[in-house]
Amino acid sequence: MSTAYRNGTLPKGGLKVDRPLSMNSSTKSSASFKSKTVGHTPVSGPRRKSTGSVGNSAANTKDGTSVSGRVRVAVRLRPRNAEEMVSDADFADCVELQPELKRLKLRRNNWDSDTYEFDEVLTEFASQKRVYEVVAKPVVESVLDGYNGTVMAYGQTGTGKTYTLGRLGEEDTADRGIMVRAMEDILSEITPEKDSISVSYFQLYMESIQDLLDPVNDNISIVEDPKTGDVSLPGATTVDIRDQKSFLELLRVGEAHRFAANTQLNTESSRSHAMLMVHVERFVKGRDSVISSENGSTSHTAKAFKPPVVRKSKLVVVDLAGSERIDKSGSEAHTLEEAKSINLSLSALGKCINALAENSAHVPVRDSKLTRLLRDSFGGTARTSLVITIGPSPRHRGETASTIMFGQRAMKVENMLKIKEEFDYKSLSRRLEMQLDKQIAEHERQQKGFKDDIERIGQEAQVRIAEAEKGYAEALERERLQYQSDYMDAISKLEEQWSANKQKHENEKAKSSVLSASMEVAELKKLFENEIISRKAAEEEIDNLKNQLAQWKRSEAAGNSEILKLRKMLENEKCQKAKLEEEIAVLQSQLLQLSFEADETRRNLDRGETEKLPGTLDSPIPPFMHQHLGDSGVGEKTSMAKLFEQVGLQKILSLLESEDADVQIHAVKVVANLAAEEANQERIVKAGGLKSLLTLLRSSNDETIHRVAAGAIANLAMNETNQELIMSQGGISLLSVTAAKAEDPQTLRMVAGAIANLCGNEKLQPKLRAEGGVKALQGMVRSRHPDVLAQVARGIANFAKCESRAYTQGSKTGKSLLIEDGTLPWIVQNANNEASPIRRHIELALCHLAQHEVNAKDMIRGGALWELVRISRDCSRDDIRTLAYRTLTSSPSFQAELKRLRIDYG
Repeated sequence: MSTAYRNGTLPKGGLKVDRPLSMNSSTKSSASFKSKTVGHTPVSGPRRKSTGSVGNSAANTKDGTSVSGRVRVAVRLRPRNAEEMVSDADFADCVELQPELKRLKLRRNNWDSDTYEFDEVLTEFASQKRVYEVVAKPVVESVLDGYNGTVMAYGQTGTGKTYTLGRLGEEDTADRGIMVRAMEDILSEITPEKDSISVSYFQLYMESIQDLLDPVNDNISIVEDPKTGDVSLPGATTVDIRDQKSFLELLRVGEAHRFAANTQLNTESSRSHAMLMVHVERFVKGRDSVISSENGSTSHTAKAFKPPVVRKSKLVVVDLAGSERIDKSGSEAHTLEEAKSINLSLSALGKCINALAENSAHVPVRDSKLTRLLRDSFGGTARTSLVITIGPSPRHRGETASTIMFGQRAMKVENMLKIKEEFDYKSLSRRLEMQLDKQIAEHERQQKGFKDDIERIGQEAQVRIAEAEKGYAEALERERLQYQSDYMDAISKLEEQWSANKQKHENEKAKSSVLSASMEVAELKKLFENEIISRKAAEEEIDNLKNQLAQWKRSEAAGNSEILKLRKMLENEKCQKAKLEEEIAVLQSQLLQLSFEADETRRNLDRGETEKLPGTLDSPIPPFMHQHLGDSGVGEKTSMAKLFEQVGLQKILSLLESEDADVQIHAVKVVANLAAEEANQERIVKAGGLKSLLTLLRSSNDETIHRVAAGAIANLAMNETNQELIMSQGGISLLSVTAAKAEDPQTLRMVAGAIANLCGNEKLQPKLRAEGGVKALQGMVRSRHPDVLAQVARGIANFAKCESRAYTQGSKTGKSLLIEDGTLPWIVQNANNEASPIRRHIELALCHLAQHEVNAKDMIRGGALWELVRISRDCSRDDIRTLAYRTLTSSPSFQAELKRLRIDYG
């Protein structure tokens, strides 16, 4: 009996969806779960008026408050199949349903039965639509309101879990399962221009997480956020969804890659747990905030820019593989191993639910990858709905009873529902920058127009003055010549008349009497008086012209005064420009301060709500990484790329050389946040960012700069190429000197994290030791701070692991460098440390050191043998416990010492 892909196989590679995206509408249902007493009083969260799911609680609840919500459980009965029709024809069904009372009776025998109550009881005649409305629709509506949600199917193999959740309904649309109907409702509610939906589809097979959309990606690791405890799969393929057609194609590809096998109980039995993860991001209307100035007042500029509020939620649909008994399923060979793995993971899930139902202090969520993936669904912040599927056959009464008891215990689990809302400060920043650019451009345009107007008015005034002066001069000259000509003509006429009169007088002298002579003289006097009057009139005209010329000169003076006023206005405009530039600089400073205050606020919130969880021991952990970059996915990487394009990396790096310490601190924080993304690290190194950070460590005396710079270097040290560059530029020496001088635990934690990442490169170990890296780790033990000690322990574990690999490859034969440098006593002393991260790193380091016989005698003398015996018996991690046991049993020196001490260990 062999395992194969469901529905055949497809070529290897990821899924590409490049067809046009559109949104299909679907009819909204109003079915809901009803609260029912099941051995205790259930507590449910706020309910929508139409569906009973979490509704408008965000409007009445501030960000960060939690709402209690019990896990809702429905039971669904599968009708008899063809085999049961024949084999169980003479026997009654082992269960009796009372859907109107939401009860189920499980028969012990013909006269006795047990009664159980559930939130919903679905008969074998219940339609797929009915199942969706009572089981999944309230959860989907909660997800649309900003809560996380989980829909899960549990039951014996062959009872209809995959049919309930993953049926595509290609032949009959009425057969569509929960996955298809949930996506229809989500697509009908979102706004494609603002909101976004992305989907991941993977399976848990033999404790290995495999991507159903890219079969080549068959070993995805689980990443837990050390601050919030959120579980994510960054290695899984994520596909953006815009219409139902592309989503159905995605489900077909995923189902084709899922493992299935033919057993005696089911001809197509799922051999893996399948999970569909839908991420929804929605912009919230009417929830924008207002930015206030430093004195608390709200400026007119700030009122125009409000950061939008984004709700991020997640819907997880889990199709668990069916539990089975080996003697009934007939599993053998590889199928038997699959069945064991399935039963172990379901058993771990049952233990967690038992612990939660009994309010136990310890919940063993780390016993299985399934429980780690579902930690938010049971006892977390998600609204969870569970449907248990059972069969009617009396031959499987034991499995049916186990399934019913699983559902009964799950109904006792309480979750604390919580909306996740964030301010989109990046969008606000882009809007502010666009508005600043627009205002600057408008100001420059107005200033240029004003200058052009001034120049034009001045030129026109000069032309008008010149024309007026020229016209007045020409008119004056014409008037003067005219009056001069008239004067000369009058004189000539008078002289001629006088000559004529004189001649006449001489001719008539004899005839004229004295009276006539006197009359002639009187007439001449009168003529001279008239001439004098004409001359005075000409002089008055000349005076008028002079007055007009003076008036034009005064007009010219007034024009010059106007030009001076315009020049003064130009100087005032220059002063206004300087003030506007100062205001723009202040706005830019406020914008930068707003960005850093947002980061600080987010870190304070995260620090207040997060429980400390250890990371994966075998992988380096970046000690300084910004939170909102880790959840963003592809959209956050795109936003960071836009930030590079808009601000410019060279400009950010140039601020590292500023003489202002505050500017240097802000700049190095920005570089550290950018370095947290692997996509940015190469660009930072090429632009000289690594060299600038090392220079800061060397030249600056500010411990804050040392702390943040060490964190940025730790992020860059996640890359093997960057590790070699750090070593070649003397980075380990600078980190060692910084560790020797620093007293602040956070600075020591950052430095220890950077050195710990470098310890994971076996090529650099000799140089790392020679330049004081190991000694620096030993020296930082003086802090005794648990975070510092955890990073020191991680570095020692990475160093020991690389040495173990070198021993295996034959490139190293001598004693461990850690033992030679005297690190073993501290390792033995902290092997049973109360802090889980320190203890597990030290346990792993001891196991790696003990794998090679050349270190055995020193470890026996140092007391490490007893710690190895303890680890092999009491360690909570199976892999470390197994490694310790294998090391003790395979080492002749350890076996001889144990035999000498009369300790039976074989």
